[in-house]
Amino acid sequence: MLAPPSNSNQNSASAPLSPAQTLVDGRVPQKYSPVRRYVLLLIFCLAQFLDAFNNSALFSAIPSLVISLKMSEAESTWIISAFQLTFASFLLISGRISDVYNPKFAFIGGVSVLGVLSIGAGFVTNKIPLIILRALMGIAASMTIPSALTLLVNVFTDPSEQARAIGVFGGCGAVGNVLGLTIGAIFVQFASWSWVFWFVALIALPIAACCIFLIPTQEPRLEDIDRKDARWRSLDIVGVSILTAALILFIFAITSGTTSGWASASVLAPLIISIFMVAGFFYYETTIPADKAAIPPRTWFLPNFAVLFATALMPFFWWVTVFTIYTTLWQDIWHWSVISTAVHMLPIGVLAFAMSFTGSLSRVINPKWIILFGEGMCIIATVLLAFADSPSRYWSFIFPAFILGSGGAMLTYTHTNIAIFRTSPASMAGTVGAIFNGALQLGSAVGISAVGSIESSVEANHGGPESYAGRAAAFWFLLAIVSVEWIAMVVFYRRSKEGAVEEPETVEKGKVVEQRGEEKGAAAAKRGEEEMREKVDAPWERKSGEGLRDSEHTAVRESRVGANGDLNV
Repeated sequence: MLAPPSNSNQNSASAPLSPAQTLVDGRVPQKYSPVRRYVLLLIFCLAQFLDAFNNSALFSAIPSLVISLKMSEAESTWIISAFQLTFASFLLISGRISDVYNPKFAFIGGVSVLGVLSIGAGFVTNKIPLIILRALMGIAASMTIPSALTLLVNVFTDPSEQARAIGVFGGCGAVGNVLGLTIGAIFVQFASWSWVFWFVALIALPIAACCIFLIPTQEPRLEDIDRKDARWRSLDIVGVSILTAALILFIFAITSGTTSGWASASVLAPLIISIFMVAGFFYYETTIPADKAAIPPRTWFLPNFAVLFATALMPFFWWVTVFTIYTTLWQDIWHWSVISTAVHMLPIGVLAFAMSFTGSLSRVINPKWIILFGEGMCIIATVLLAFADSPSRYWSFIFPAFILGSGGAMLTYTHTNIAIFRTSPASMAGTVGAIFNGALQLGSAVGISAVGSIESSVEANHGGPESYAGRAAAFWFLLAIVSVEWIAMVVFYRRSKEGAVEEPETVEKGKVVEQRGEEKGAAAAKRGEEEMREKVDAPWERKSGEGLRDSEHTAVRESRVGANGDLNV
C-alpha cells in the first residue's frame, strides 16, 4: 500500500516554491500601471524640455539682456556658455550618483534647485550674478537627465515600449529648442526677459512636488545592500573631479576662442591642460577596480559604443549651427522681428517632434540604416543652407532644408540614443546617459565656437557681416563634419555586434549557478542509482546475507550467478 502523504508534503504544495522573486538588474521588479508609466514619461519629458528651453529661449532674449544689463557682445555669449559649460561638465558625476544612489532623489533635487535658481535669475539686475546663476542652473539641470534616463529604463522594461519612451524623451529636447525661441520671443516682445526664467520656475517646482509622490521608491540592487555604508566609494570622486575639471577647461577654451582669439594664452593654456587631464583621467580609470570607476575602460569596448558616441556629437551641432546663424542673420541683417524669427524656425521643432515617435522603427529596421538615412538627410539640408543667401530663398532653400535637416538630426539622435542603451548594461544607465548627453553638449559647444570663429574670419576678408560668405563657409564646415560622421557609421558600426552586454556580475553568478546545478544533478543521479540498486538487492540480502560483513555482502552481490547459471553463495 502506498503511504498517505505527509503533512510536510501538503504544506509544501500550498507554499510558494521559493521565497525569492525573479530579479531584473539585481532588483525586485515592480509593477506599474500604464497610466502611471506615461504620467512619469510626461514628467521626464517636461524636465528634458526645460533643459533645452533654458538655452534656446535666451537666443531671443539676449538682445534685450545686453541693453538691460549693459553687457558687451563677448559677455553676452557667457549667458549661454555658462549653462552649457557646467551642464556638460557635471553630467558624469550626476550619472554616477544616479547609478550608485537613488535616481529618484537626484531627479527631484535637480528639478527643485533649477526652479529656485530660475526665480532668482529673473530678479537679477547685474550681469555677474546672472552668469553665476546660469552656471549653477547648469549643474542643477545636469542632475535631471541621467536620473530621468535611469528611471525611464527601470519603468519601461519592455524593449519596444522603452524604445518609444526614449525617443519621445529625446524629441522633447528638440521641441524645447524650437519652442524656446518662440516662447522666449513672446516674453521679450510682450513682457520682459525675466519671464523666460520665471516660466522655467513655474514648470519645475510643480514637477518636483508631483515627483515626490509619483516616482515609486527604487529598490536597491541586492549587491549594494551589504555595502551601503561604503557606497560613496563607488562614486570615483577622484576620477570624476579630474574629468569635470578637464571638461570645464576644454569647454571654456573652445567657447572663448571666438571672442578672445585662438592664439591667445587664455584659450591655449586651458585647452592644452584639459587634453593632458583627459589623458590622465583615462589612465587613472585603469588603475582602480572596474566597479569603482566612473567610466570603466571596458565601456569604450562595448559593441559599437565608440562610433555611437561620435555620432552623438552631430545632432546638437547641426541644430545649434542653424540657430546661431539664422537668429542673428534674420534679426540683425534682414531686420525680421523676434516673433517672425521664431515663427520661421517652427518647421525645425515640428519635424523633430514628429521624428521622435520613430523609436519603434528600430525593432523593424536596423538602427545603422536609420542613422545613415538621417545623416544623409542632414547632408542634403546643409548643402541647401549654404546657398540660402537672401530672404527670397526661404521657401525654396531654407524651408526644405529645415524639414530635411531637422528630421534627419532627430532620426540620428533618437536611434543613436536607443542603440547606445541597447549595447550597454542596465546598471550603467545613468553613466551611459551622462556620456551620451555629454557628447550632445560637447557637439553644441564646439558648434557655437567653430561657427563663430569661421564666420568671423571669412567675413573679415569677404564683405563683412552683411555678406553671406562667412555663414556659407560655416555650413560647408558643418557639411564636412556630417559627411565624416556618415562615413564612420558605414565603416565602424558592426551589425554583428549588436545587442546588450550582460552584467559582469550576472554572468559570473550565472556560471556559478549553472556549475552548482550540474553538480547537484550529478549527485542526485548518483543517489538515485544507489537507491535503485539497494531496492533490487534488499530481498536477497535479507534472506542470504544476514550476519555477513559489508565486504561479504558485496562479494555475494557480485558473484551471485556463476558461469553455468548456478547460484554462487
